[in-house]
Amino acid sequence: MTRPPPGRARRLLRARRLLLDLLIAVAVLAVILTAAVTVAHRPDGVPGFGERELPAHTAALAVLICAALVVRRRFPMAVLAAVCALAVADLALSAATREPQERHVALAVGVVVALFTVAGRTGRPTTWRVGLVTVTVVTGAVMLLGPRPWYAGDNLSVFAWVALAAVAGEAVRSRRAAMDAVRERAERAERTREEEARRRVAEERMRIARELHDVVAHHIALVNVQAGVASHVMDTRPDQAKEALAHVREASRQALGELQATVGLLRHRDDPVAPKEPARGLAVLDDLVDGFVRAGMEVTVRREGPGGPLPAAVDLAAYRVVQEALTNVHKHAGPGARARVGIRRSPGPGREGEGGAVEITVHDDGRGPGTAAPGTGHGLVGMCERAEALGGSCRTGPGPEGGFQVRVVLPLGQPTARRDAGRGCGR
Repeated sequence: MTRPPPGRARRLLRARRLLLDLLIAVAVLAVILTAAVTVAHRPDGVPGFGERELPAHTAALAVLICAALVVRRRFPMAVLAAVCALAVADLALSAATREPQERHVALAVGVVVALFTVAGRTGRPTTWRVGLVTVTVVTGAVMLLGPRPWYAGDNLSVFAWVALAAVAGEAVRSRRAAMDAVRERAERAERTREEEARRRVAEERMRIARELHDVVAHHIALVNVQAGVASHVMDTRPDQAKEALAHVREASRQALGELQATVGLLRHRDDPVAPKEPARGLAVLDDLVDGFVRAGMEVTVRREGPGGPLPAAVDLAAYRVVQEALTNVHKHAGPGARARVGIRRSPGPGREGEGGAVEITVHDDGRGPGTAAPGTGHGLVGMCERAEALGGSCRTGPGPEGGFQVRVVLPLGQPTARRDAGRGCGR
């Protein structure tokens, strides 16, 4: 079943409300005319229907009141003022005829409906102010111009009905407001869930992009260099070409292994026994450095501070930082460049060094020929994102002695993610 367009739906709803208001007005007119021709206080105590003559001014004013009630939703205050004025006019005309059988308060029914509408469509302070004025005017008019003495119980019943209309309208408005608030909270919660889902998806995409970049860029850079070496010395030095091809094979094998681990992580994300990250860390840093040394780059590593295992996230981030920094040195400073890697672990005040930090520094001399084309900068951004996701910091730029330097500090405490991750990083 197809839904009507929004404009047509609004028109249908407006037509239905107008039809409902018209039916209510007709019902109120029937009640007013019935009460106007009924004698409520006969000597035998039984109400007499049709025993009272219907005055012409009562019928005319009743029709006007009910016609005004049709538009009470659009103009609630104006309709209430008009209905009150017409009801008081009917009492005044009935009192002017000096015929007791024509004096009644049937038009107060229209006042009750109009006041209920005002209370249901305005605020509580307005309801109490307007309700007090309406009760005072209508009850005072009935006491002064009504068919019975001012102290009669019928006058108190008029007061009760008018006041009840204000209270009932306020109750309906409060309930409608509460339902609207519940609906708004539900919609806000739904929007929040959708935004949180989109944020998590974006973070996961960034994490996957960092992993793939770190895995692919490093190994492909080594493969590129070794393949170039093999191509250059293929005819003159076959033994060196074979060694370079062996390095290409080893680098490609490692790249395939890490890609398989990353893809496996994505395929088995909901598996509780699946690894949360690819199995890399500073424990295999020597293998990483050896790969660059075989590619012709001089790399020295210096470790300071206490040993021991690091948290898995910190260990992986430190390894990826060194990997990306050395890859950038190899690409931008050339295979003849020299790089110094410093890893300093400072213990914290807690037990077993809790609360400390790991500082990774990679500095190159920048004197290589630089054979690779400039990159897109995703590696530096990825390093900063990794550091800041763990609550650390990343600084890149020219070194104090020339060349280029990367300095990353990773805390060993509870990670504190930062929203501006990745900003301000550049080579």
